[in-house]
Amino acid sequence: MSIDLTLDRIRKLLSHLPPYTRPTIHIAGTNGKGSVSSLVSSILRTSSPPLKVGRFNSPHLISVRDSIALDDKPVSPETYATTRELVEETDRQHGIGASNFERLTSTALMIFEQEQVDIVVLEVGMGGRLDATNVIPDEFVAVSALTSVDLDHQAFLGDTPGAIAKEKAAIARPGKPFVLGPQKYPEVEEIVSNLVGSVGAQLVRARPAIRREWDEEIDGPKPSSSQAPFRGAGPRPVEILLPCFPDPVRASLPLHGDHQLSNLGVALHIISSLVVYSSGSAPCKALQLRQRITSDTISCGISSVSWPGRLSWHSIMVSAPGDISKQMTILADGAHNPASSATLADYVSSLLSVAAAASSPREMTVTYILSLSDSPPKTPLQTLAPLLPPVLPAASFTVLKVRVALLRFTLPDGMPWIKSVPPSTLREAVYSLVPDAEIWSTPDEEAPNRKQLIAALQWAGSVSSCGKDDENLVVLAGSLYLVADLYRLISGAD
Repeated sequence: MSIDLTLDRIRKLLSHLPPYTRPTIHIAGTNGKGSVSSLVSSILRTSSPPLKVGRFNSPHLISVRDSIALDDKPVSPETYATTRELVEETDRQHGIGASNFERLTSTALMIFEQEQVDIVVLEVGMGGRLDATNVIPDEFVAVSALTSVDLDHQAFLGDTPGAIAKEKAAIARPGKPFVLGPQKYPEVEEIVSNLVGSVGAQLVRARPAIRREWDEEIDGPKPSSSQAPFRGAGPRPVEILLPCFPDPVRASLPLHGDHQLSNLGVALHIISSLVVYSSGSAPCKALQLRQRITSDTISCGISSVSWPGRLSWHSIMVSAPGDISKQMTILADGAHNPASSATLADYVSSLLSVAAAASSPREMTVTYILSLSDSPPKTPLQTLAPLLPPVLPAASFTVLKVRVALLRFTLPDGMPWIKSVPPSTLREAVYSLVPDAEIWSTPDEEAPNRKQLIAALQWAGSVSSCGKDDENLVVLAGSLYLVADLYRLISGAD
């Protein structure tokens, strides 16, 4: 099924529903927009007094309700069902033929309006200019933002980073701040700057947060250094100087990976723009953001943020050889394109560096559990090349063994265009990158099911019987839909 990008249907649908009037932060980007939206939402919720925050993200993880959050909690089944039925009945009555994502977006907007949230954090689904979320009237967009841009969805957005950036930056609104995050491609910054200027928006260039030394007065007692880097990591002390405060904001960031320093920078420049420009923005005037948002509330919001499926650590009980149940730690990440795979690869390499430096020469194992979406022109080889093989530090005497489990993910409801790559195709890509990898896979013809993931986890955990747990890293990646399968398994959901 093709995706027909247009705003005509959702505009018609919303014209028959109660008007949307919530102050909105609109965030686009190839990678990082989910992390930024979670940071912004968490910071706003911890303002004093707290703001009531609505957040819309896609795709969802365990349930479609996950994509619509009220104060960082999924909307209730009753509220979702009632509002969704209103939207779908309106669509039927008027013969609009809205897409599933357009109906979901409309449902989210109606819920936020019904709940009278103070402010909405709205993540773009794909692109920007013709994305369903871009239907928000100019007057209710408080800030727009663009995270890092890379090659993805080229069939819909363009073949170059510049062309893709132009589509994504088209969410800029006249007279409103537009926060631009750090970019990999120089052409992106020039194109976005020109577009934002032509629209009459106010360009704000976001600087990344930086690491700082641990300060017990700010961060509390310093935890002892971990001797098991494959069991997760604690928060990192960071700081950043913002236009809205005379002194740097200092906090502990629980999100892992160096890329989160850039994402935090984008999130905090969004918050700073809200504070600086809120007095002149009609939708935000009554919120008194300058009084409610302080360095302390921002720090609290950063330290309490959670964004599952992005360099997230989880423990799960699996059966080892001999029917013995054992605890296994898994690093889960929804890396699904070359850029996000490179980010995951950097984090894996940093873990390996710590492990290699912590002991004498030894053998370590990295086991990947992988599944990919079929999204031409992007190929499995292109997506996996940054990730495989994992890189050990120079001059390391550690021997690294690579194992890979390949399977399909469960297809998401309401998205018939999503297809998983056959395991045999993934096998070819893995062998071309790591010829000596040990591979386990499911049959191509077998439909994805819960037992396949359990079997892959059991196979991944079986290596631990030959060595210490802190010498074996298990990484589940390649698709958020596979991460969702893991979360359903952990939670016991169907």
